[in-house]
Amino acid sequence: MSRRILLVNGPNLNLLGSREPEVYGTATLADVERITIAAAAEHGFAVRAVQSNHEGVLIDAIHAAREDCAAIVINPGGLTHTSVVLRDALTGVSLPFAEVHISDVYAREEFRHRSYLDDVAAVRVVGRGVDGYADAVRQLAALIP
Repeated sequence: MSRRILLVNGPNLNLLGSREPEVYGTATLADVERITIAAAAEHGFAVRAVQSNHEGVLIDAIHAAREDCAAIVINPGGLTHTSVVLRDALTGVSLPFAEVHISDVYAREEFRHRSYLDDVAAVRVVGRGVDGYADAVRQLAALIP
């Protein structure tokens, strides 16, 4: 089994650090990747990171993870609340995955309370800021032999 984790960040997460800092903080996507890579290394995993504002690019990356990844950490952004096909891609590759949200989606607008991933994610980390990515890696690592 590969000792690699796929890190997937969905639409608008490229704007971290400048987009609504009162909601998402000032950490950037580069910070998220650095935090995730460091947490993964603690458990002997490498990380391949992808961010896209295009759903198909994310799905292709998830499909490719079948070849060389042991798990997936994903912040699907707004696709959390809308994308059945993202759910199908994640369940279709049969890899354990962690759903991460930087903000507390349950303290925000009602439409953000619904996740198409919550019942199929092995791990969920919500509202822990960018440190939630490290939490997700640690929890996933505990599930992988």
